[in-house]
Parts: sequence; structure tokens; C-alpha cells
Amino acid sequence: MNTEVEHSLPVIICAAVILICQSVFLFRDARKNGHNYWFWGVIGMIQAPVPLLVYLFFIKKQWRKNNKR
Repeated sequence: MNTEVEHSLPVIICAAVILICQSVFLFRDARKNGHNYWFWGVIGMIQAPVPLLVYLFFIKKQWRKNNKR
């Protein structure tokens, strides 16, 4: 078996686990806080960690500011 294929399988599995965990977290947290949860769940499956960082630093921060008023 090609060593390139042997080494890439664990990387693909690790990336898939990270993307699924991130997507589930974004989906559940967005639903709990009244955001567009399907959007965040799908975006979380596309790439990491940018959607998570955008959600935590911009969306949740804006939500907290709006709730305090």
C-alpha cells in the first residue's frame, strides 16, 4: 500500500471529527441562543476554525450587547 495513502487516512479522520464536533456545537449553541442554527451547523461542516471564531467573537458578542439593553 502507498505510504501517502496510509498517512492521509488518519488526517482525514481527524479533520472529519473536528468538523463534526464544531458543527454540532455551533448548531446547538445557535439554537439555544435564538440564532439561525441551520446556517451555523452547515457552515461549521465546511471549514474549521473560522466559523467557530466568527460565531464566538462576533455573533455571541453582539447578542450579549443587545440583550443587556
